[in-house]
Amino acid sequence: MENSIDDEKISINDIKPDKSKRILTGDRPTGRLHIGHLFGSLKSRVELQDKFETYIEVADVQALTDNFNNPDKVKQNVSQIVIDYLSVGIDPTKANIFLQSKIQEIAELTVFYSNLVTIARLQRNPTVKTEIAQKKEIFGESVTYGFLGYPVSQAADITAFDASYVPVGEDQLPLIEQCREIVRKFNSIYGETLREPVAVMSKNIRIKGLDGNVKMGKSLGNALYLSDDLQTITEKVMSALTDPARIKKDDPGNPDICMVYYYHKLFSDENTCKNVCEECKAGKRGCVACKKQLIENINKTLEPIREKRHYYEERPKEVMDILMSGTSHARDVAKQTMEKVKKSMKLDY
Repeated sequence: MENSIDDEKISINDIKPDKSKRILTGDRPTGRLHIGHLFGSLKSRVELQDKFETYIEVADVQALTDNFNNPDKVKQNVSQIVIDYLSVGIDPTKANIFLQSKIQEIAELTVFYSNLVTIARLQRNPTVKTEIAQKKEIFGESVTYGFLGYPVSQAADITAFDASYVPVGEDQLPLIEQCREIVRKFNSIYGETLREPVAVMSKNIRIKGLDGNVKMGKSLGNALYLSDDLQTITEKVMSALTDPARIKKDDPGNPDICMVYYYHKLFSDENTCKNVCEECKAGKRGCVACKKQLIENINKTLEPIREKRHYYEERPKEVMDILMSGTSHARDVAKQTMEKVKKSMKLDY
C-alpha cells in the first residue's frame, strides 16, 4: 500500500480530523492510572476519539515482559484500567478498547517481524536501553528475550490496525522509529503492504511526582491516582515537597521549586496561580493554606471521575462486555491486515 503520510512525527495540534485514519494507543495493566496519565495521554485520547477511528490497547502481553512472575497482578489490573478509561470520558461507542492477548494476529505478526530485526539493533534502541537499566532488580545482568524484543511486538500492535498515528511522548520516539524501520524492511522484501505510522507528539508534558521526582509512579509512592478519595488526596498533598528554605509562614518563598505551586498550574485557574506565585514570593501566603486550596481544586477535577468510576465498579459485567466488544471489532481489523501480510509473504495457502 502507498503511504499517505510522509512525516516521522507531528504535533497533536497539527493533525486534521479524519475518520478514515486510525489512532493506536494504550497502556500496560500494571496498576491504576494517575494524574500523570490524565494530563499526559488520557485528555488527548478523549479529544482524538471524535477525530479519528480510535483503538486503545490494554497491553497485557507486554505487561508480562517484566511481570512474567506475577500474572495475577496483570490480570487484576485489566478491568481497573478499563474502568479508568471509561471514567475519564473514553466513549466505547467512539473508541475500541481491546485486550492485546485476545488478538492472535499480533502474536503472529511479532514472529514474522522478528526475522527483520537484529539483536544488535534492539540493544541500541535508546528507550529499551533506559528501561533495562531501570529494571536491574528484575533482570539482573541477563535481560529476557521477551523484554528486549518488545519493540517488535509494539510494531505488530501498530501495524495490525494499519494505524496512521501513534500518540507518544518524546521518550517513546525510538519505538516508533523502530516500527517504521520494520515496515520499510517488510515492504522492501515482500512488496508495499504496511503503512509507516506517524508519531503524534502530545502537547502535554510528563507530570512530576509529589516529591519532585521527574517520574510519577506507584513504586515511588509519589502519585495522585484518579481513584484517590478526598482523604487520600489531602494526606498526599499535605506531605508534598515545598520550598525547603522557607521556615516560617511569612518567609519569602520560591514557588518555582515548590511542588504545590507546580500542581496549582495543573489544577487551578490562571488568576489563582498568579496570586499563589505573588503571595508566596512576598511571604503573604502560608504553605498550609496554599495546600488546602490546591486540595479543593484537585478534588473538583477528580470528583466526577470518581463518580463514574464508582458506577462501573458496581457493574463489572458491563465493563467486560465493553472490553470484549471492542476486542471483537479489533480482531476483525487485525484479520484483514493478516490476510494482506500472508498474501505478500506467499503464505496464503
